[in-house]
Amino acid sequence: MTRKLTVCFLAAFLCIFLAACEHSAPENTVFAVDDLPGKTIGVLLDTTGDAYASEYEKESSVLERFSYAEDAIIALAEGNLDCVIIDEQPARVLVDKYKDLTILDEQFVTENYAFCFSKDRAEMTEKFNTALAEMKESGTLDQIISNYIGDAKGTCPYQSPADIDRSNGVLTLALHIGFEPYEFYDDDVVKGIDIDIARAFCDRMGYELKLEDMEFDSIIAAVQTGKADFGCSAMTITEDRAKLIDFTDSYTSSSQVIIVRK
Repeated sequence: MTRKLTVCFLAAFLCIFLAACEHSAPENTVFAVDDLPGKTIGVLLDTTGDAYASEYEKESSVLERFSYAEDAIIALAEGNLDCVIIDEQPARVLVDKYKDLTILDEQFVTENYAFCFSKDRAEMTEKFNTALAEMKESGTLDQIISNYIGDAKGTCPYQSPADIDRSNGVLTLALHIGFEPYEFYDDDVVKGIDIDIARAFCDRMGYELKLEDMEFDSIIAAVQTGKADFGCSAMTITEDRAKLIDFTDSYTSSSQVIIVRK
């Protein structure tokens, strides 16, 4: 009898122990922008999402800043954040991967993206804008974007002409790889909307393109100091950034969105 009681006790203890070890994320409490005050919000360091969400720190919200979007998403999925605020297209890629997460219908803020050049290289900004206008007119820009977003995804990749004279040298692009669909690794190849636009620009201007991967908050400094010739990474045009560098014309618009647990 004693042995049976011992076995029963151990079995019961094991069940209790296993139940205690199970971790389930708390239920979602963010259903709209108005729910953000007092919440723990994940953002990417020095992005516009960071800047806009910082206003909620005045209303007792806590901001957790990350260098990589997927780190923020994992923290949300594990229940360490109440929501994450990032750009719409990377958000869609991530919620497709993490099925327990979803994007709120209400957008946080709308913004325009551009490349940037140093203020002492105004001629390069002008050349980029001319090339960008040609890409828009010829349909090349629409083709590039459609290859990464929408029903035609993966069907219309940009191809550099084979006979380009690249005797003008090398242009170094500062960017933060890991922000799909704008710049990301596909196996060992860097792809994305920003990459193809930069390639198309260099093709038109007769340059080789060199990529310099770095943290997002280092891109502007790299362009200012000449470490890179130009920069991008789904970079939003803002007044504060425009004091430091020159923005090109916008190549697309997007939104900051709020990701939550289902």
